Amino acid sequence: MSWSEWLDFDRAGVEQVPEAAGVYMMHASMKVMHIGGSANMRKSLAELLSDPCTSKAKRFHYMVAEAYAETKEGLLKDYADKHAGKMPSCMEK
Repeated sequence: MSWSEWLDFDRAGVEQVPEAAGVYMMHASMKVMHIGGSANMRKSLAELLSDPCTSKAKRFHYMVAEAYAETKEGLLKDYADKHAGKMPSCMEK
Protein backbone atom coordinates (compact mmCIF):
# COMPACT_ATOMS: atom_id res chain seq x y z
CA MET A 1 0.00 0.00 0.00
CA SER A 2 1.23 3.47 -0.78
CA TRP A 3 -0.11 7.00 -0.59
CA SER A 4 -1.21 8.96 -3.62
CA GLU A 5 0.46 12.23 -4.47
CA TRP A 6 -0.91 15.26 -2.59
CA LEU A 7 -3.96 16.71 -4.38
CA ASP A 8 -5.73 20.04 -3.97
CA PHE A 9 -8.75 19.65 -1.70
CA ASP A 10 -11.39 20.86 -4.11
CA ARG A 11 -14.04 19.27 -6.32
CA ALA A 12 -11.51 18.54 -9.10
CA GLY A 13 -9.10 16.89 -6.68
CA VAL A 14 -11.81 14.77 -5.10
CA GLU A 15 -12.97 13.61 -8.56
CA GLN A 16 -9.54 11.96 -9.02
CA VAL A 17 -10.13 9.65 -6.05
CA PRO A 18 -11.50 6.17 -6.81
CA GLU A 19 -14.84 5.07 -5.45
CA ALA A 20 -13.01 2.48 -3.37
CA ALA A 21 -12.32 1.65 0.25
CA GLY A 22 -9.38 3.44 1.80
CA VAL A 23 -8.00 6.13 4.05
CA TYR A 24 -7.19 9.79 3.51
CA MET A 25 -5.38 12.59 5.29
CA MET A 26 -5.88 16.32 4.75
CA HIS A 27 -3.86 19.35 5.80
CA ALA A 28 -3.61 23.13 5.73
CA SER A 29 -0.29 24.92 6.25
CA MET A 30 1.37 21.50 6.56
CA LYS A 31 -0.66 20.66 9.69
CA VAL A 32 -2.81 17.53 9.51
CA MET A 33 -6.44 18.50 10.08
CA HIS A 34 -8.28 15.22 9.51
CA ILE A 35 -7.55 11.52 9.05
CA GLY A 36 -10.46 9.53 7.67
CA GLY A 37 -11.41 6.20 6.21
CA SER A 38 -14.37 5.03 4.20
CA ALA A 39 -15.80 2.27 2.03
CA ASN A 40 -16.15 4.96 -0.69
CA MET A 41 -13.41 7.57 -0.36
CA ARG A 42 -14.65 9.82 -3.17
CA LYS A 43 -18.13 10.10 -1.62
CA SER A 44 -16.75 10.79 1.88
CA LEU A 45 -14.27 13.40 0.65
CA ALA A 46 -16.99 15.13 -1.39
CA GLU A 47 -19.10 15.40 1.77
CA LEU A 48 -16.13 16.85 3.70
CA LEU A 49 -15.86 19.71 1.18
CA SER A 50 -18.90 21.30 2.87
CA ASP A 51 -17.89 20.57 6.49
CA PRO A 52 -17.09 23.82 8.37
CA CYS A 53 -13.72 22.54 9.62
CA THR A 54 -12.43 20.22 6.89
CA SER A 55 -13.44 22.63 4.11
CA LYS A 56 -10.46 24.75 5.25
CA ALA A 57 -8.03 22.00 4.20
CA LYS A 58 -5.81 22.86 1.24
CA ARG A 59 -4.52 19.44 0.19
CA PHE A 60 -5.08 15.74 0.80
CA HIS A 61 -3.75 12.35 -0.14
CA TYR A 62 -5.26 8.90 0.01
CA MET A 63 -4.43 5.20 0.05
CA VAL A 64 -6.66 2.39 -1.20
CA ALA A 65 -7.09 -0.07 1.68
CA GLU A 66 -9.80 -2.72 1.99
CA ALA A 67 -9.22 -2.82 5.77
CA TYR A 68 -9.74 0.95 5.97
CA ALA A 69 -11.12 0.98 9.53
CA GLU A 70 -8.06 -0.77 10.95
CA THR A 71 -5.71 1.32 8.80
CA LYS A 72 -7.38 4.54 9.98
CA GLU A 73 -7.10 3.49 13.62
CA GLY A 74 -3.40 2.79 13.15
CA LEU A 75 -2.85 6.20 11.53
CA LEU A 76 -4.72 7.94 14.37
CA LYS A 77 -2.69 6.06 16.98
CA ASP A 78 0.57 7.05 15.24
CA TYR A 79 -0.59 10.67 15.08
CA ALA A 80 -1.58 10.74 18.76
CA ASP A 81 1.72 9.12 19.77
CA LYS A 82 3.66 11.83 17.92
CA HIS A 83 1.50 14.73 19.21
CA ALA A 84 1.22 14.10 22.97
CA GLY A 85 -2.12 12.31 22.65
CA LYS A 86 -3.83 15.05 20.63
CA MET A 87 -5.98 14.37 17.59
CA PRO A 88 -5.92 16.36 14.31
CA SER A 89 -7.67 19.73 14.71
CA CYS A 90 -10.90 18.76 12.89
CA MET A 91 -11.18 15.61 14.99
CA GLU A 92 -10.79 17.07 18.48
CA LYS A 93 -13.84 16.58 20.66
